[in-house]
Amino acid sequence: MTMSVPERKSGSEGKEEESEDESEILEESPCGRWQKRKEQVSQGNVPGVESASLAMDTEEGVEVVWNEVLFSDKKVFKAQEEKIKEMFENLMQVEHPNIVKFHKYWLDMKESQARVIFITEYMSSGSLKQFLKKTKKNHKTMNVKAWKRWCTQILSALSLLSTGSYLHSCDPPIIHGNLTCDTIFIQHNGLIKIGSVWHRLFVNVFPDASVHGKARQHRDEQRNLHFFAPEYGSDEDDYAIDIFSFGICALEMAVLEIQANGDIAVSKEAIITAGQSLEDPPMREFTQSCLRHEAKLRPTAHDLLFHRVLFEVHSLKLLAAHCLINNQYLLPENCVEEKTKCFDPNAVMAEIKHEDRQGVQLKYSHVSPLELDKFLEDVKNGIYPLMNFASSRLHPVPRALSLSQEQVETVKTPTPEPQETETRKVVQMHCNLESNEEGTKTHLSLFLKMDDKLHRQLSCDILPTDTSKDLASELVHYAFINEEDSEKVAVFLEDAISRHRVKALASGSTQ
Repeated sequence: MTMSVPERKSGSEGKEEESEDESEILEESPCGRWQKRKEQVSQGNVPGVESASLAMDTEEGVEVVWNEVLFSDKKVFKAQEEKIKEMFENLMQVEHPNIVKFHKYWLDMKESQARVIFITEYMSSGSLKQFLKKTKKNHKTMNVKAWKRWCTQILSALSLLSTGSYLHSCDPPIIHGNLTCDTIFIQHNGLIKIGSVWHRLFVNVFPDASVHGKARQHRDEQRNLHFFAPEYGSDEDDYAIDIFSFGICALEMAVLEIQANGDIAVSKEAIITAGQSLEDPPMREFTQSCLRHEAKLRPTAHDLLFHRVLFEVHSLKLLAAHCLINNQYLLPENCVEEKTKCFDPNAVMAEIKHEDRQGVQLKYSHVSPLELDKFLEDVKNGIYPLMNFASSRLHPVPRALSLSQEQVETVKTPTPEPQETETRKVVQMHCNLESNEEGTKTHLSLFLKMDDKLHRQLSCDILPTDTSKDLASELVHYAFINEEDSEKVAVFLEDAISRHRVKALASGSTQ
């Protein structure tokens, strides 16, 4: 992603004027959370997107991208409105650490025209293409471990899109249709994110005639033409076009650049030459399998994750880290830091014994708490996905329907966002009850793991005179859960409270 740089004035005066000019707020979202600024950013040629500006997320304190699609003919917009809403609702439910986040959208209706505005994550670190150019400029070769890690992250995201596992009702699942090194972004910590996942959807929903301005087609861009499969744009193209594009990306990541020999477009011969230059036979076979001319002969993203060049048995350390991250809502804050402080550095945590020679002892001092914290953070950010396991998510992830601070009553534009009902599902429940020393009351903590990862934690004190059923009903009322799960959670709570009181009586407590 590149940013257009305005003409700069010399001296401190020019810097101050530039800073004030860029930070000027042009527009706010209906909820007031998103603030559009003057500075334009490059998001690639996404069909229908009239402009992409830098904006501020006032709730999270981070920069985002404010995208606009403009309809000059309101009749055309009305004809497409339901299709547009359905598309954006599906996009908001895509949740993956290796996919650029789609935060929010709303419609802005005016007398003469209509706008669709949507907020996406801002990737300030730059595209993979830019990174590869810098690497080649420094006369460096690509590290094989980094190449494998990048391929794994990209395939992990493509596997989610092609199977539609993020949303049961999304049929068919999303075809990216514009996967190039310009639409893949890399962060400073090595995290890869795929952008422009809405490209193919926009092509289908926003025909050129319906959108103000001419929609730009990636197919016409000669410099990226080699990323597109032979069948691209035909009635028969499917998810295999993304695999072909990934193959070109993987090849460019390995060789840093596919030479165009002075031409604008990269030729087939240049691609073949680049593939043959790979010294590692498995890497060469891996990329060639993606670039097969017949789409049906190309492997799926899931198949490629099990290819011998990428597949590995995950370490116990990585499995434990994922388990900890997935259940972090059940653990006290800074529990890892507190736990490591309690360990004796010289204590033996594991030992390997050998009959014919001295055994190996692993002590706590061999593990650096700082390295452990960094590893957990990397796992949480998505740098080390579990490629060999099916997704444990059983329900859709409607982030669009999450209740948040942005749903305020104050309306700052004539088109307020509609009030939404709670439809998220409870994936897991955990209840903890602790009696005080006198036994006069019990403190209850209820943890609800929601399918959108915005978990709920509620707590209250229970007196001996409170009935289990009334308490359960009252807590469920304040838990922001849907009607389908209300009875399930209420029964769970009532049962937990009753069992706790039976144990308390058996132990001689006044409870």
